[in-house]
Amino acid sequence: MLVTGASSGLGEAFARFLAERGLRVILTARRAQRLADIVNEIRNQGGTAEFFPGDIRNPQVRAKLARDVQVKAGHVDILINNAGFGWYGYFHTMDWSDAARMIAVNIEAAAHLTHLFLPDMLARRTGHIINISSIAGGLPNQGIAMYSGSKAFLDAFSTALHRELRGSGVTASAMRLGPVETEFFEQARKMKNGGNVPAEKMAIPVGRVNQALWRLLRHPRRVMYVPGWLAVTRLVEPLLGGLIDPLGPLLLRRG
Repeated sequence: MLVTGASSGLGEAFARFLAERGLRVILTARRAQRLADIVNEIRNQGGTAEFFPGDIRNPQVRAKLARDVQVKAGHVDILINNAGFGWYGYFHTMDWSDAARMIAVNIEAAAHLTHLFLPDMLARRTGHIINISSIAGGLPNQGIAMYSGSKAFLDAFSTALHRELRGSGVTASAMRLGPVETEFFEQARKMKNGGNVPAEKMAIPVGRVNQALWRLLRHPRRVMYVPGWLAVTRLVEPLLGGLIDPLGPLLLRRG
C-alpha cells in the first residue's frame, strides 16, 4: 500500500493505522527525515513499512517513485492519493505560485500516479485506488475556488475511473471528507494571503476517517462520505445554489 503526503496529517494517520492492522505500508512525502522517523516507529511497533521521499509536484519525481517502489518494494495493491493542501480567501489575492502548486499536488500528482500504477494492478487483476477528496468538490463556495476545483476534479476522475474498471478486479473510490482535525487548517493560515477556514469549527477526529477507510478497503464502493451524514451535501448545490449566489462575498468576509 502506497500513501502520498504521509509525513503528517491524514497520510501519516493512514499509514500508522493500516500498519497496525498488518498491511505493508509505503510512505512518500517531501520530508525524508520525518518519513524515516515514522517508519522506524511503525517497525518498532511490529509493523512493516518503507519510505521513498520526493516532491510529487515534479512529474520526473513521480515517475522515479513508481520505478523505485516497484523495483525495491514490489507491486502496489492499494494506492491512496492523499497529498494535498488548502487555501482560503479571495481567489484574486491568491499567489499564483500557490495556485499552480495546488494544481500540481491536488490534481496532477493523483492522476499521474494512478496512471503509473494502474497498468500493473490491471495485469494482476487486483487493486484499489483511493482518492482523498472533500465535500468541497460538490460545494464550490466562496473562499475555496481553487481547492473546490481540485476536489471536483478528483470526484469526476474517480467516478469515471470506477466505471471504466468495472469487472477488472480493480476499484477506484473517492473519500469525500468533511473537515478533519489535522494541521491542514494551520497550514492554510500560514500561506501568503491565506486565512482561517470557517469549516475548522466542525472538524472531526482523524480516528473516524481511519475507521471509514478500513470499511472502504473491506467493502469497496465508488464513493464514501465521512462522516456519512454529509451525503446530503450533494443536494445542497442543485437545491440551494441559487440562494447562495447573491450572498457571495458576504459569507467570505464573515469567514
